[in-house]
Amino acid sequence: MLRLRPYKPCDAGKVASWIDNERTYQLWGGKLIGDYPLTAEAINKKYLQENGGCEEEDNFYPMSAFDEDGIAGSLIMRYIKGDNRILRFGWVVVDGSRRGKGYGKELIRLAQQYAFTVLKVDTVTIGVYECNTSAYKCYLACGFRASTVCEDSFVEIDGKNERIVELEISKDEWLRTLGENK
Repeated sequence: MLRLRPYKPCDAGKVASWIDNERTYQLWGGKLIGDYPLTAEAINKKYLQENGGCEEEDNFYPMSAFDEDGIAGSLIMRYIKGDNRILRFGWVVVDGSRRGKGYGKELIRLAQQYAFTVLKVDTVTIGVYECNTSAYKCYLACGFRASTVCEDSFVEIDGKNERIVELEISKDEWLRTLGENK
């Protein structure tokens, strides 16, 4: 069973080790942090010294999920343009040895719980590349729904232009998913 806590500088080495190939780096959005291969130093610089690239103070929340074996996943949360009613998840990654075993869903569900019950937001958003089918299916299984397809927002991955799909979930939708998952 995973638990969620604020990211610590000592998590960076693990997170960097999970971004172990260029495709994972691209799907994770690593270009926004640094060059491949990513280093613990680059992640800590972006997260801890640069506030995740956010202009507003108190707007960037890197989090880690952990269990008795250590950290198993990581993601960030940030408000959109200072609006504390809408929170965006990003840079979601799970330990490669734990992928495909439900850890991603558990991480997202913990983050949703934190967003809706602690931060008291109305909506959570996340973007996903259309080609990242495992992440896309994970987010849909956690109650997210497609809000828009960014027709003009492409990123080159493996030599192909890949479209970004924007997903969102409201607090009411999240509460309904809790009832369905009992």
